Amino acid sequence: MKSLRSSFLLAPLLALALAGADDRNHRTSTVVLDATGVKNLRLETEVAAPRDFAETVFALGRIEVYPGNSAVISSRISGRADQVLAKLDHAIRAGETAVVIESRQVGNPPPLIKLTAPISGLISAVNVVPGQPVSPDDTLVEILDLRKVYALARVPEQLAHRLNSGQSAVLTITAVDDRVFTAELEHLGALADPISGTVEAAFHVANPELILRPGMRVEFSIEVSRRHDVISVPRAALQGTPADRFVYVKDFEIPHAFIKTPVVIGESNDRRAEIVSGLFPFDEVVTRGAYSLAFAGGGTLSLKEALDAAHGHEHNADGSEITGAHSSAGEATHAHDDHHGHHHGTAWKILSAVLFVALIGVSLLKSRQP
Repeated sequence: MKSLRSSFLLAPLLALALAGADDRNHRTSTVVLDATGVKNLRLETEVAAPRDFAETVFALGRIEVYPGNSAVISSRISGRADQVLAKLDHAIRAGETAVVIESRQVGNPPPLIKLTAPISGLISAVNVVPGQPVSPDDTLVEILDLRKVYALARVPEQLAHRLNSGQSAVLTITAVDDRVFTAELEHLGALADPISGTVEAAFHVANPELILRPGMRVEFSIEVSRRHDVISVPRAALQGTPADRFVYVKDFEIPHAFIKTPVVIGESNDRRAEIVSGLFPFDEVVTRGAYSLAFAGGGTLSLKEALDAAHGHEHNADGSEITGAHSSAGEATHAHDDHHGHHHGTAWKILSAVLFVALIGVSLLKSRQP
């Protein structure tokens, strides 16, 4: 019982120590800027609201021609190219004349045969010039229909078992200004590549603007699972080392103030990271410019100046409340109020410590009962 009484006597001291440490940490981890500083750093924020979180598999690949969307033009008879109307990289419609062949059959003049395009598309190769002899074995013109294309991902073989037809993916094409496309997995390759250790995953992508061309590099983020009501932040918001992650949270009381807040992360995908602890729902997290904030020191304003402006009275140089006999009655009254700008409230720290010690006391009492 003596040890139990000691625990209850130590509770207030522990709570005060935690509160004091929290106050000091809050003051030293706050960056206060002026409006110009915010604009110069181009800061952007996002509210950390619960949302769906997708677990993804990352892969690289390329754009390829969709099967059946290519054709060649050749001659059924031997002869000589009389006219070549097809132009490399130009569009051609189905039925339009691409090449005119002068037949070797007897005639005066020799018969002319028009070779037309079997499909509409872009001409990807012209392998003939006027006057050139041609035979049925020659490929004269090649045409590609790119209104839909294949995006082929090379998925690491150890992750291929997590993929199934119909799963969605976000495709980022660096060649077209990092434009993002969505697609569904059409099929998974039957064989793995023993050299690269990958399995092919094919996605059908609509391409009505014809901006996707075969050979372009693609980054794939393939969704393999989804959870609801998860707090997450863009990966750009995370700062620090893998063992010491933190984000900057906008202070809701002091204008242009941002608090360095340690966080514990869970799963990550190519765009976002799950926050297991450290944030509260609807905290406003810096998503752009967080890296610059880490090197901004205390900012362009002192914490004292910011608190003076926010509260309408003087503070100490370190931002703490002024106490003592020289304080006015209003200041003395305000000194007892909690600083609502603290990300983790001092009152919560005190209550947590007291409850923790009380829990220990109850456990000890139960253990002493016969």
